[in-house]
Amino acid sequence: MRGNNDCKFDQMNRILVSIIKAKATCLVAAARVIRIKNLAPPNQNWDGVVPPECEPNPFILRLNTNLQWEPAQEPLHSDIDAKKTCGVGPAMAFANAVRRRLVGVLGLVPCAVGGTALKEWARGEALYENMVKRAKESVKSDNEHCKIEALLWFQGESDTSSEQDAVSYKVNMETFIHNVRRDLALSSLPIIQVALASGFDKMEKVREAQKAIDVPNVVCVDAKGLALKEDNMHLTTESQVQLGQMLAEAYLAHFHA
Repeated sequence: MRGNNDCKFDQMNRILVSIIKAKATCLVAAARVIRIKNLAPPNQNWDGVVPPECEPNPFILRLNTNLQWEPAQEPLHSDIDAKKTCGVGPAMAFANAVRRRLVGVLGLVPCAVGGTALKEWARGEALYENMVKRAKESVKSDNEHCKIEALLWFQGESDTSSEQDAVSYKVNMETFIHNVRRDLALSSLPIIQVALASGFDKMEKVREAQKAIDVPNVVCVDAKGLALKEDNMHLTTESQVQLGQMLAEAYLAHFHA
């Protein structure tokens, strides 16, 4: 395995961009590179246990903070969201579920940072620019089949405490989608968005906005009802696994049927 940012791994050629809860991760796989940005934030106060669904796989890689490919393993965001205790998130469960159906190497490009609002992911902001940079670097290669396949987005809890942020969420999210597609030169980039499972007083307004996004090639997966930890905010490890599998099912059903 090469420790650089090219895609010269056997059969690696597609990228799926996913964003979950202000955390980003990119999947690079044989015949596909799957970028995951802002995948739901990993569990905090992690007990160190890795579920079978999240075990490492030699065909699943991640782009580290130095823009080098390496074997992916939990905690996936340890060097990306370095100021927080990172644990199990949905990305590895997603990657393993996709890998069971599609042949090749999957590349994950984590970019998420927990506790961030949508306005912090606006074009020109540091988080947005870093995400776009990592996405572009992950496909810098002489392999013409190396491409970004989709984007997964799970974010919004920090927007549920403000009336203004909640009311403007739909417009801001649609602007974000437009900007990402334009900056990556992918006008019809598939996007899978997660509707929130938890939040503050304005949670339902944000959820309504998320489910009302009316943009081509954007699919919504609803996380409401998934089990939460005692803080009633973060998903349990089991829920992170379930969400990852839901995302995989949506990706396969809508974009690889």
